[in-house]
This record gives sequence, C-alpha cells and structure tokens, in this order.
Amino acid sequence: MTRTAPAPRIVWCLLVLLLAILYLPIVPPLLFSLDDGQGGLTLRWYATLGSNPLLVSAIGTTLLVALIAAAATPVLALLAAMAVRELKAPRLILLLTLLPLFIPGVSMGLATALFFRELGLPPSLWSIAIVHILWALPFATLIILTVMAGFDPLYLEAAYMTGANRWRAFRDIELPLIRPGIIGAASFSMILSFNETVRTQLVQGPRNTVQTYIWSTYLQVGLSPALYALMSLLILATVLLLGLFLGLATQRANRPQ
Repeated sequence: MTRTAPAPRIVWCLLVLLLAILYLPIVPPLLFSLDDGQGGLTLRWYATLGSNPLLVSAIGTTLLVALIAAAATPVLALLAAMAVRELKAPRLILLLTLLPLFIPGVSMGLATALFFRELGLPPSLWSIAIVHILWALPFATLIILTVMAGFDPLYLEAAYMTGANRWRAFRDIELPLIRPGIIGAASFSMILSFNETVRTQLVQGPRNTVQTYIWSTYLQVGLSPALYALMSLLILATVLLLGLFLGLATQRANRPQ
C-alpha cells in the first residue's frame, strides 16, 4: 500500500501557520515604537535612545562581552570536541560538557555567583564574560563536533606518513576543513551572548547589558515607546545579521571548487 504525498496547498498552509506563530509576536513592538501618542507615526523614540547614558553604557558592555565570547568559546569548544574524539570515554565527556544545559538558569546563575564570591571575583565585565562563555560552550561544542564528524581521519594518517606531527597535521589538514564549523560556533556564541539575561543579572553588579537593561526597565516602569524602539532595533539587527550569514553561506556554497 503506497502513501500519497501531502497536497502542496496543505504544506504551504502549515508553513504559513508556523511562520505566523513564530513572527507575529514581534510585530506589535515595531508598530508601537512608531506611535506618537496621537494616532500618528514618529521616529523620535529611536532618536532618544542615544541620549540615554545607561543604555549607551549597556550597549558597549554587550558588544565587548559578545566579542570576548565569540573569540574564546570556539577555542574551548574545539578542545572539548577533540577530547570527545580522542579520549577513551567520549560519552562521559560529552555528557559532562552538555550537562549545564539541563540545569535551570536561575539555579546555575546563583551557583555561579556564589562560586565567584568564594573565589573573590567581584562582579565585573569579566564575570559577565565568563558566564556567557560557559553558557555558549555546550552549543559551540555540538556545532564543532557535527563538523568534525564529517572529517575523514585518513587525511591525518596521510599527513603522518609524510612526517608531519599531530599539531602540524591538524593545523594544515583538519583545521581548514572544519573552519566553517568554528566560524559558526563563534557566530552562535555571539548571538547567545546578546540574548543572555538571567545568569547575567546575577553576576553583573553595577553593569548592564542591553538585555538586562530592558528587563530591569520593564520591571521598574513597564513598557514604553522608547523601550519598544530599542526592542525593534534588536529585532531588526538580528534579522540583518542572519540575512548576512545566510548570504555568505550561499555565496560560499555556490563558489566554484
């Protein structure tokens, strides 16, 4: 008994429904950010964002921490992925690497804040960066492991036969082939850093990231047109970044080999 393929119209309807569920919630902030309070449209709420010193400082902290996370996390993830591949207990190592993902964010954040306090590490830019790196590390490890799974070890064996040591074989043969995964891990770590809120609040001290600024402002004064404008800029920036990454990936895939 053969199964018939689903009708294309049904598939398209389901796709439209899925996209509506995903993206309709982001439409109201875009609309409310343009509301002048009298039924008209205005951009003045966007113009007021640059005059807020707390927000400007939060933007600087967010960008700096994201760059640190994007630079450090792929290196640690690559070491973790190589440990999974090379050592005798790959499942245990992978489980220990991924375990923080299953611990509730508040509990993990409080435990990390307590650990920092016991070490004498005060809330600072570096405490925020460490938390972001630790949060992004399991995801980055999975990305790099996925890329490494498609690498043929015979290439390394061939390099060994030519007299190359393990480091040179990795640098000259494997690293160029898994570089897209490392770049993807860096990009994903940066995105996770931009979005991290719960753990950051518990270790940030007097500093703010953009996300903790939005959350604390919402708790203190509620939603406002200026806050809608900030949220809209973050949404648009995310869409533009994803579009840029997709364009670069498409260009690389279409490049003649």
